[in-house]
Amino acid sequence: MSEDAELRRLRWRCRRGMRELDQLMLRYLDGRWPQASEAERADFLRLLDTEDDKLWRWFMGRERPGDDLLAHLVQRIIDLPH
Repeated sequence: MSEDAELRRLRWRCRRGMRELDQLMLRYLDGRWPQASEAERADFLRLLDTEDDKLWRWFMGRERPGDDLLAHLVQRIIDLPH
């Protein structure tokens, strides 16, 4: 798959149905994905497989992911410049 096609597919997967989650995911995709390591990219893909309500609780700080790698990625996304 070409890189452009992959980015289009990922951009579609970042659409979560909640504007705030869309913005967080797209901020990562646009600002961090290009230089992310393969391991971090794999973590982001796992994050995209997470249910929206769980993502919302994680990003709002109401819960913490049980997986330390995902917890680190959630914090990294929160810390990205707006």
